Amino acid sequence: MFNQTQEFIADETGFALPAWPVVAPKSASSKMAAPARAPRDEAALAGVLQHPGVWRRRSSNATMIDAQPSGLAALDALLPGGGWPRGALCEFLVEHDGIGECALVLPALAALTQARRRVALITPPYLPYAPALAAAGVDLQQVVQIDAGTPDTHWSIEQCLRSGCCGAVLGWLPRVDYRELRRLQLAAESGGTIGFMFRPLAAANEASPSALRLRITAAQGEPRIELLKCRGRVGSAACMPSGA
Repeated sequence: MFNQTQEFIADETGFALPAWPVVAPKSASSKMAAPARAPRDEAALAGVLQHPGVWRRRSSNATMIDAQPSGLAALDALLPGGGWPRGALCEFLVEHDGIGECALVLPALAALTQARRRVALITPPYLPYAPALAAAGVDLQQVVQIDAGTPDTHWSIEQCLRSGCCGAVLGWLPRVDYRELRRLQLAAESGGTIGFMFRPLAAANEASPSALRLRITAAQGEPRIELLKCRGRVGSAACMPSGA
């Protein structure tokens, strides 16, 4: 059996397991001991495991994840690192518009803009209501709205994520494929930016390279948040009321 502490996941595409040891056949002429691992190899492995995109099952490395607190205690308790992961995509798979999806990110946007980090809104489906943003503590001087055409939406999101000058980028993507999402994920990693992507609920059945996926639905008149995927967490999906 391999050592569980050596197992890590690089993406949702599968497990990256340590190499199986090669066992020499028993014979009188071959009793060579396995060579010791060089110190530089140990240092290289430690460096790889420090990357926020790599985690080991049953290891306590949540503190290694750079995260922005969401401002919702119940949600922060579910997320490794205690908030929205920086340098990553966070997908919101929404049953219908206006279900409370934007309220989830308002506390984080307020904290980012008050720290003079810019927030970009790329092609929002509705005109943002400035008084409501200001009432939530968002510094409007740090908010930029880009109304890109449909062919340019993906490109605009990617450039803002990659630039490194934004604390968060909010994008609305009715249709996007895995390859395009992968480019956005890599752009977020390059810029160290939080990418909040709003997509239709039907996209929950599609594969995605995003670090975090939340399904937001309405049940008995109350929106529900379901954690579908979260880098750094293993187990069944968790639900919580949106107002928790």
